[in-house]
Amino acid sequence: MDDDKVFKALADRARRQLLDRLCARNGQTLGQLCEEMGMTRQSVTQHLALLEQANLVSTVRRGREKLHFINPVPLHEVYGRWVRKFEEGRLDLLHDLRTELERKQE
Repeated sequence: MDDDKVFKALADRARRQLLDRLCARNGQTLGQLCEEMGMTRQSVTQHLALLEQANLVSTVRRGREKLHFINPVPLHEVYGRWVRKFEEGRLDLLHDLRTELERKQE
């Protein structure tokens, strides 16, 4: 996995919005994704290309249509490598605090 490509893709609000739209309804065409985006088809296409390069979006041809699907694997890998380790320390502290407070109430 190329973390830099994933973080670059996630850094842009429009790309995060596209991912949100795919998460809500996977398998959309370019036309469907362009609805409510407030940008040109060309801009949406460029954003989708960056998401594909980061492996966050994959495509499948169905006849003349090209469907876009979210790929959650890179997000899960980023979570595992960059987010979870920070959560674990906080969760351990909260657990210890709860245990200490419960011990004092006994």
